[in-house]
Amino acid sequence: MRTRVTRAAAAVAGALAALGLAGAGHAGAASAVPQAMSRPVSTWDAAASPASRARPAPPVTAYVANYNSWNVTPIRAATNKVGKAIKVGHYPAAIAITPNGKTAYVADFGSGTVTPIRTATNTGGKAITVAGGGEYNPDTIAITPNGKTAYVADFGSGTVTPIRTITNTPGKAIKLGNGPDAIAITPDGKAAYITNWGSDTVTPIQTATGTASKPIKVGNQPIAIAITP
Repeated sequence: MRTRVTRAAAAVAGALAALGLAGAGHAGAASAVPQAMSRPVSTWDAAASPASRARPAPPVTAYVANYNSWNVTPIRAATNKVGKAIKVGHYPAAIAITPNGKTAYVADFGSGTVTPIRTATNTGGKAITVAGGGEYNPDTIAITPNGKTAYVADFGSGTVTPIRTITNTPGKAIKLGNGPDAIAITPDGKAAYITNWGSDTVTPIQTATGTASKPIKVGNQPIAIAITP
């Protein structure tokens, strides 16, 4: 046993000598080794930390639909500086932005379309044709909390069109009452409620199936709707 301890001590002494620490003594050697190792460990931790890899947050931007200019104006919130106008369809009437902030959807009332805008570059994408497809149709839009579906109410055809945001493809139009013009979606995303201005009703939509429930009778010409959190 004593021979093994002696050999081990000799091996340690040799290693310390190779590091130039032979005369440091036991206490000096013990303190020197952690010091030699501490620098690369701390450098690795800093490089691997989530904070060091985090990307700066995108700028907060307000998007303004200009009805008679047929475009959308971006405004940088930090400076209130106006950016270059973004061309959309005729008579843009409503805007909704996905929860991740990557896309703004603009309802083009006079074109029967919805224009997606990529917020990172403030560029408009290919217009999406919704139900009706003619003049004076889509006038309001709302997006589910999970960001997967945008619902566009079409005033002229009395329908709402779901748009799958990952592909920007419209689904089958859902029949409502006359003149739908406001949408609110429940916080859990399971139902959308749409006011029918010309029918004095509100139509609930089950988002999982895309089906309309029985219209709910309300007051004369309902024009707005909101849902508690």
